[in-house]
Amino acid sequence: MNTVTVPEPRTAAALAARRRKTEAALQRVHQAIARLRREKAQVSVAALARRADVSRTFLYDNVEARSAVAAAMTQADEHQSRALAGQDDEREATWRERALNAEDALRAAHTEIFTQRTRIGELLGQIDDLQAEWTEGAIQRIATENTTLKQRVRQLTTDNRTLDERLKAARSNLRFQDRRVADLEARIAEPVLKS
Repeated sequence: MNTVTVPEPRTAAALAARRRKTEAALQRVHQAIARLRREKAQVSVAALARRADVSRTFLYDNVEARSAVAAAMTQADEHQSRALAGQDDEREATWRERALNAEDALRAAHTEIFTQRTRIGELLGQIDDLQAEWTEGAIQRIATENTTLKQRVRQLTTDNRTLDERLKAARSNLRFQDRRVADLEARIAEPVLKS
């Protein structure tokens, strides 16, 4: 003999009130998720519980709430990962461009130094070969030009040293950025591995 228990009217009313309360809480959770997305704020269980005015236990125990929170957190993590990857790509491109520019400037400085040294050698050779035939004014002019060229070589040597230091700094920064990218990739991979 099967007996079907009919809930008492008070029990049915209590169950209906509980369902309405749960549905209202779920509605607030969905609205809080939408608000956090619009504000581009970090999505977390604590933030959602505060915004939706529900307990964390509700967010963990209610299946629909738990799946909505998980989906929102996953979407926020993906968005943040894309944003971080884009920023890292921009920074890396900037540092690479600086390093390439420094290398080009260093090559140009080396070429200029070589050219000036060659010119100084030619002038010194001319002075040695023709010193007896030159007038005092010509010797003075060549000595002045020689001094000017030596100063230019010193300046180019200094510039070369500076550019070399900049290149080393740019390479160091690039290595740092590469380590930072690897660290960020590892952080991004951790949530995926945990789930």
